[in-house]
Amino acid sequence: MKLLLMSLLSAFLLSGSIYDFKVEGLDGETIDFKKFKGKKILIVNTASRCGLTPQYEGLEELYKKYANKLVIVGFPANNFMGQEPGSNSEIKAFCQKNYGVTFPMAEKVSVKGNDTHPLYKFLKESAEKKGFDNPVTWNFGKFLLDEKGELIATFSPRTAPTSEEITNWLK
Repeated sequence: MKLLLMSLLSAFLLSGSIYDFKVEGLDGETIDFKKFKGKKILIVNTASRCGLTPQYEGLEELYKKYANKLVIVGFPANNFMGQEPGSNSEIKAFCQKNYGVTFPMAEKVSVKGNDTHPLYKFLKESAEKKGFDNPVTWNFGKFLLDEKGELIATFSPRTAPTSEEITNWLK
């Protein structure tokens, strides 16, 4: 709760950069986006019981292949037909057991509606200002930020993590 309040305060008081955000991870550790300066960041809303859940495999492949220049942060969300009903510990166990996920995973958040997490509000507002599509139309919508923390692309939930549409940005 304290971390959420700090994120809210950061979102309102600071310059509006991705680097202003800190979120709690599934493992209880803080994910501080400042640590990702100099790397591209792919932010994805995830769910364990979705037809697109196998994208975890592609996300992990992408994370390992581009580890020197990309970080992926997953945000489990239960906003689409209840497809992420588990607790944080259940989600963590599922991701590790079924997909060997090693990239950072935030605690479960809301990515749409009145209780949208501040980071997702920031991302959606950034996309709108740049004329990009809002990818949060279903689970596995993706936001890509450059090495300076600027939003450079959004990808629909159906865009495979290892598709050229995404990997062309990583070359």
